[in-house]
Amino acid sequence: MRVLEAARAWLAEDPDPETRAELGDALERGDLALLTEWFGARLEFGTAGMRAALGPGPNRMNRAWVHRVTAGLAAVLEGPGPVVVGYDGRRGSAPFAADAAAVLLGAGREVYLFDRVCPTPELAHAVVALGAVGGVMVTASHNPPGDNGYKVYARNGAQIIPPLDGLISAAIDRVGPLAGIRRGDLAGVTPVPPGIRAAYVAQVLALRVHPGGPTPTAVYTAMHGVGSDLLGVLFAAAGRAGGLVPVPEQAEPDGRFPTVSFPNPEEPGALDLALKLASERGAAVVLANDPDADRLAVAVPYEGGWRPLTGNQVGCLLAEDLLAHGPHDRRQLVATTIVSSRLLARIAAYHGAEYAETLTGFKWIANTAIPFDASGGAFVLGFEEALGISAGSVVRDKDGISAALLILDLVAHLALRGETLIDALVRLYRLHGLHQSGQRSMTFPGRAGQDRIAAISAQLRRDPPSHLGGVAVATIRDLLAPGSPFPPSDVLAFDLADGSVVLVRPSGTEPKIKLYFEVRESMADLSLAAAEARAVARLAALQSDLATHLGTN
Repeated sequence: MRVLEAARAWLAEDPDPETRAELGDALERGDLALLTEWFGARLEFGTAGMRAALGPGPNRMNRAWVHRVTAGLAAVLEGPGPVVVGYDGRRGSAPFAADAAAVLLGAGREVYLFDRVCPTPELAHAVVALGAVGGVMVTASHNPPGDNGYKVYARNGAQIIPPLDGLISAAIDRVGPLAGIRRGDLAGVTPVPPGIRAAYVAQVLALRVHPGGPTPTAVYTAMHGVGSDLLGVLFAAAGRAGGLVPVPEQAEPDGRFPTVSFPNPEEPGALDLALKLASERGAAVVLANDPDADRLAVAVPYEGGWRPLTGNQVGCLLAEDLLAHGPHDRRQLVATTIVSSRLLARIAAYHGAEYAETLTGFKWIANTAIPFDASGGAFVLGFEEALGISAGSVVRDKDGISAALLILDLVAHLALRGETLIDALVRLYRLHGLHQSGQRSMTFPGRAGQDRIAAISAQLRRDPPSHLGGVAVATIRDLLAPGSPFPPSDVLAFDLADGSVVLVRPSGTEPKIKLYFEVRESMADLSLAAAEARAVARLAALQSDLATHLGTN
């Protein structure tokens, strides 16, 4: 009855004819299962904002929910200052951004609204550049085509963390009928000034350590997202536009994502068009942004084909390059997350830099970097294994645009020495050991899926494995347990006697439970292929044993 009552109340005030019709049809059919999916729970702020499929109800992304979330945000924002609103090219993004801007105007806030689609890092940069009290980015990043989302940025340019996310969530619950939410006239918004983009470009150019040399041919795909425009402007300013070859079918924003079933550069097949074009053009590298351009994927020629590099590999290559060739006039910091490669810690130690490890989510890396910079240090680079990289302090979030320029600079620098990114990677591995990482995700959609994910975490806490891959589990770190050095988080880490690591955590943005694995293998006199084969076999043993323990083979 509560679900039916909530659905009928929602229907009476839904401002969107599309979701209103969808909801009315479900009520007429008496589809209680579907109505429970829509109204039995509500979206919460996860690892990177709120994300969900489009549809009616508080457990989906829709205009009514954007009104409520923005009203809650407006009630919590403190102090004077504007709010910046941006949006990507997904279905629903432009009207959601307009609704958010109208509600913020109605709450008495000055609003800067991008007059075109923009990458997420451009919005994050604008929050600080404009002295804003906060920011809203409408995007679902690399989620499936039917999803959208809502990211909130604090005045420091980083995505919100506790307690602010909890305060906003509580304020959302206090929002009454939609009719009581004031909306301002969108004629009152202020366009984001062009000088903000110019400032972003200038600040990124200042990060470069290899600005010279011939520009290698680089095939680039925006994955039907919003990266092409800003990346083109940045590369032109850097003198690197001459070698850039866009994938024409994927260059312009298109929320239908017609050439990919899943617009995530990590997904099988997502880079097929880019790799085909790169082979035809004899390119030195493939660069790929996800749809909101906060992530960067890289692929390189290897043994007659193309090899995508992992997020760990790209992050470590850039960290090594910036630490080795950048300025050393201040204390330096590099950072990554608990599910990313430990290779970064060894690189930092080798260069005398400081190293930090955070919870999953770039908001934690950013909020580690900000006080370090404030103390007189220099944040050099942060990365996470899922293709997220941030260099310096230009953007307090992932930035696939600046990372693309820095990796192309590195490719150009190595080419002058007759080397490739693979050669640089092998050098790192010979010095610090080959770090092989793997990930497995198990998807459990819907309310039943949430229960299944919770049951898996509970099972591991109740009955943890004593051995994995034939190696004893030396220590177990439970980030929900008292005394954890991190804010409470549903993460379990198993440190094995041979230095391998296994982590298990529910996704903060998708209905998945994620399993992460890393082993370290000595290169000695082995070839890269031989060392990787040994490491992959060890990873497979870890994954098989954990699946057997969980009963998910």
